[in-house]
Amino acid sequence: MTKPELRKKYKTLRKELSIKQIEDFSLAIANQLLKLNIWDRSFYHIFLTIEEQKEINTEYILNILAGKDKNIVISKSDFEDYRMTHYLLTDNTRIKKNSYNIPEPIDGIEIKPTQIDVVFVPLLAFDKRGNRVGYGKGFYDRFLKLCKPETTKIGLSLFEAETKNFEVIDSDIKLNYCVTPNQVIQF
Repeated sequence: MTKPELRKKYKTLRKELSIKQIEDFSLAIANQLLKLNIWDRSFYHIFLTIEEQKEINTEYILNILAGKDKNIVISKSDFEDYRMTHYLLTDNTRIKKNSYNIPEPIDGIEIKPTQIDVVFVPLLAFDKRGNRVGYGKGFYDRFLKLCKPETTKIGLSLFEAETKNFEVIDSDIKLNYCVTPNQVIQF
């Protein structure tokens, strides 16, 4: 299957999910994350949910991170050069949706990718080898390339692994783990 075919397939599958299913799956994913040995780190990057895309609700993970007193990092996307700028999420951080309905910080304390220890990665699909399919703009591959080599990359998926292999290119960055409502997969 090609990446465009996978994007279409998983966007359709997401659309069929009810709000309750998304909430239940999101909570299950957050609970699965607690099984990982990642909670001794300092800086955790997480995406904020695009509700219109029926993404996983990351509020549950944000609550875990806040409860563990971790440094939470969120991003702002630049659609001219497909790069992201990263900011520390604080009580003073103001969030606004951009034209793509992505909730983003308006400003704040900038964090370098090399400071980040764990990245929770959004995706539409993934395979059993740790490859992922995102929305197709390469934002996360560019960002992950700038992180330190030991940064842990964790995909969050509402669905299980795609059984068929799909195309990958040299700029694709593999995940270390993918977490679904039912399991944690290590690559």
